[in-house]
Amino acid sequence: MTNLETTGLLNHLEINVSNLAASRKFWDWLLLKHLGYQHYQVWEQGISYIKKPYSYLVFVQTDAQKLSAGYRRTHVGLNHLAFSVADKQLITRIKKELGSLNYNELYAARYPYAGGKKHYALYFEDPDRIKVEIVAIGE
Repeated sequence: MTNLETTGLLNHLEINVSNLAASRKFWDWLLLKHLGYQHYQVWEQGISYIKKPYSYLVFVQTDAQKLSAGYRRTHVGLNHLAFSVADKQLITRIKKELGSLNYNELYAARYPYAGGKKHYALYFEDPDRIKVEIVAIGE
């Protein structure tokens, strides 16, 4: 990509989490195992994952004093993270693992078209109940 093509791309996103160990287990499973990310930075209070060469995600432990409010995706702020995949088979594999890992699938009765008749996707939650969407593109 040229500099002009990279202008405006998302560089990184930082998310505060209630339990860094639980979040790391979840995001390692999804990002490293299924979506081609790598560990980027690791420190006592956080971890980041990079999808080279352009963007990365950061998860930081929230201070204990600030945990009481909790996360609500329907309030002002982040609603969900959506990731593109090239094939539906990857979505099927991720879905099969969700139950055995005790992660909460959303809209299961309408899978895989909860987002509409032409939108093949899987929706689930991370340990802080942040909605994650995996959507098949190009098929």
